[in-house]
Amino acid sequence: MKTYTITVYSENQTGLLTRVVGVFTRRKINIETLTVSESSIVGIHRFTIVVELSADDVRKVVAQIDKQVDVLKSFYYEEHEVVQQEVALYKVPTEAFSGENTIQNLVRKHNARILELEKEYVVIEKTGHKADTQLLLEELKSIGIYEFVRSGRVAIPKTMEPLNNYLKTINAISTGF
Repeated sequence: MKTYTITVYSENQTGLLTRVVGVFTRRKINIETLTVSESSIVGIHRFTIVVELSADDVRKVVAQIDKQVDVLKSFYYEEHEVVQQEVALYKVPTEAFSGENTIQNLVRKHNARILELEKEYVVIEKTGHKADTQLLLEELKSIGIYEFVRSGRVAIPKTMEPLNNYLKTINAISTGF
C-alpha cells in the first residue's frame, strides 16, 4: 500500500461529487482527504483525493472515475511526484499566552502564525505537510486546545499541468493535427 494523490478534472455539475465518491465506496476504499476547487481552466473544477492503495487498485479506481459523465480526465501521482500542503487551524485559550512564553515559542518554532486574537481564545494557523501540522497539535494538547481543524491536501504535480496536455492531445486527434 502506498499513498496516492488523485486529481479529477470535471465540469462543475451537481451530483458529480457523489458519483466520484461512490467509486471509492463501492470498492470499500477509505478517502484520507478530499478537496475541491476551481482549476486554472475556466469552468473546470479539480478534485484532489488522497488514498492509500496498491498500484493496481489506484489504476482501476482512476479508470472507473474516468468513465463518469462530466469527468474530463483523472490522474494519479505518488508522493514524490507532487508538491503538496495542508493548512491547520488551532483554537487555544488566550490564557495560554500569559506567563512563560511557551506558546509563543511553539508558534515561532513551528513557523505558524496568529490569525485571530480574542478575549477567550487565539486562533493559530500552520501550513505544511500533515506530519508538521500534527506535531504542532500534539504539542498544543499539553498546553490546552479548544478546537482543531485541518484541510485536505492541496497538491500540484511536479510535471506541467497534465489536463492541458491531455486536452491538446484530444484536440490534435479530433482535428487531425
